[in-house]
Amino acid sequence: MDLVGACRAFVSVSERGSFTVGAAAARMSQPVASRRVAALEEHFGEPLFERTSRRAVLTPFGRDMLPVARQLVQAADVLLHEAEVVKRKPWRLAVPGICATADLARLVAAARGHGVTLDLRVAAPAQRRELLYAQQVRAALLAVPADDATWSVPLGLAGVDDPGVKRVYLETLRLGRASPGPARRIWVQPEDDVPHIRDPLTRLRDAVGLRPAQLVAADELTAAAAEVLCTRDLLLCSPAQATELALHWRPIGEIALSRGLALAAVAEGNPQHIQARLGDAIARCLGAEERAIPGGDRGVGGDGCDGCDGGDGADASRGCRGCRGCCGCHTGGVVA
Repeated sequence: MDLVGACRAFVSVSERGSFTVGAAAARMSQPVASRRVAALEEHFGEPLFERTSRRAVLTPFGRDMLPVARQLVQAADVLLHEAEVVKRKPWRLAVPGICATADLARLVAAARGHGVTLDLRVAAPAQRRELLYAQQVRAALLAVPADDATWSVPLGLAGVDDPGVKRVYLETLRLGRASPGPARRIWVQPEDDVPHIRDPLTRLRDAVGLRPAQLVAADELTAAAAEVLCTRDLLLCSPAQATELALHWRPIGEIALSRGLALAAVAEGNPQHIQARLGDAIARCLGAEERAIPGGDRGVGGDGCDGCDGGDGADASRGCRGCRGCCGCHTGGVVA
């Protein structure tokens, strides 16, 4: 039996002295109100209304039960109201600063379509983790190694000039005695200045004989991009970022790097329902075409490449359909 619904009918009818008027006030039909009151009487084992009167007159038992029934209905209304308030409460999420404003707006819009109000906090990797631990956000997209990631974005090197090759090898940046001009630098943006990306790149720098100053961690992406646009320097970035900056992007020849992200929640939280509803929207926002498979086979291509499905491939600025940037098809120019 719907105890709250039955008590609601009982209270409404008793307050108005009529089954017809009381049912209308409770937004139910008169037969429904009558059935609910009858069910309540059967449940209590006592009549609530006199059956000899044309009006809805309470019995002594009904008069005694009315205050308690009214309290139950009011408590149920408060509960329903609070549930709606909680559902509309913003879900505060810490996100990377690499996402374009338009992509973040689409993510918020997609969340609203699923009944979730997102309150985004843009922050660097370390700050996102701090916000989560301090419980200033309910969840955060954390920078993690690719094997632990839910979403993975390929990283490569991008510059103003078309290199004319499918991959850029760091050893080609080594400054020889006859090399003109200053040594070319690789700029690492704050989002990628994390151990699982920075350390392998630093070891590779030393292995191929580059100078320490040729690998630079930037304080902000804007400053790093400006240096690349004004010089022959290169930016470590994703294909989508290279396209946005009108740079020519290539994967790194000696090593496959990727920007891994995973959704984590505060201790008592569970991000799975958000991930299930908004996983695809988050992937689009991050520039990850498809979800990474933690600890699994990355695909059919070499060097961790997922490969392409062939596709039409004619749009060099975007690459083949299903491209993850590893095979050199996402170049922003002609591939040699």
